[in-house]
Amino acid sequence: MPLVNDLLEDLDKYLRYCSLDMASGFWVVPMTDRARLISAFITPMGLFEWLRMPFGLCNAPQIYQRLIDNALYGFLKLSPDDNTRDVFENGEPAKPGIHSVLGRRSYIDDILIGGTSWDDLCEKVERLLDVCKQWHLSISVEKSEWGMSKVDYLGHRVSGLGLEAKPKNLESLTALEFPRTLKGLQSFLGSLNYYHRFIADFAVYATPLYSLTEADFDEYVTRPEFREQEKWSDATRAFDVLKTKLAETPMLKHFDESRESVVIVYASDWAISGVLDRLRRSEKAEHTVPSFGSCRTGRSCAPRRDMRRTSRSTRRNTAGCYSDVLF
Repeated sequence: MPLVNDLLEDLDKYLRYCSLDMASGFWVVPMTDRARLISAFITPMGLFEWLRMPFGLCNAPQIYQRLIDNALYGFLKLSPDDNTRDVFENGEPAKPGIHSVLGRRSYIDDILIGGTSWDDLCEKVERLLDVCKQWHLSISVEKSEWGMSKVDYLGHRVSGLGLEAKPKNLESLTALEFPRTLKGLQSFLGSLNYYHRFIADFAVYATPLYSLTEADFDEYVTRPEFREQEKWSDATRAFDVLKTKLAETPMLKHFDESRESVVIVYASDWAISGVLDRLRRSEKAEHTVPSFGSCRTGRSCAPRRDMRRTSRSTRRNTAGCYSDVLF
């Protein structure tokens, strides 16, 4: 499966975008006889077998991703040998194409097309439609956006200026009260982790929340007097700060090779964080931030923390910096 962050790179060169959603999803993949037997299910009306790949099978996303990669990215299908364990038919043509239609991968059924001009975008869309016809794929027109300067893609707002976080449940997250169970807290942190690159010093603020255990929540519910302890005041304050930061996430600028790279790092007793920044050589105070990064750490001495923060920030943020000097 492709990494979401990889799919959001190199989008600054486009002026127009199409965000497409494939119709029918996994149902476009036919099942073999063996797969039908394995996935059969019993109902009061008898035994039923799937003729098309259903949602819910553990390997279904990978199989559909392979189909999309072969169709749009130009991957070649290797002929299976006699001992193959693949029980799915991919619905692939006898002679798959070897040239990439879009020049980039897609995430399952979410496809992003970018064009440097209107004619370039129309040409790519035309090639995409030809390939979809060849591979028997269809596009949901109602769920797709065509020829826009800004589009929503994988929970982000993509434009030529940069990336913005656009969670679908932003209002419910910002209105959420402090969880009363560990599972509820983990669900909240999981939602924030997807957008951690937009939240400066995320690990610093999230540490009091990650340190809570199931036993702590049992005390929180059954013994209200324990809510006055310092760890709970720190946790509730961190919870409110993270909600505010999520609602006020900045736009992350696309990486600009013409600007000087600056890595700003910070370390505390429990976390390290860093920011990849870009400065114009001719201007003093204009900053464009391509990425935030942070993580929690164990106890270590100050020199070791300084080395870790610099090393980690440099590794995470210097893709594309080339020969720039990092401060």
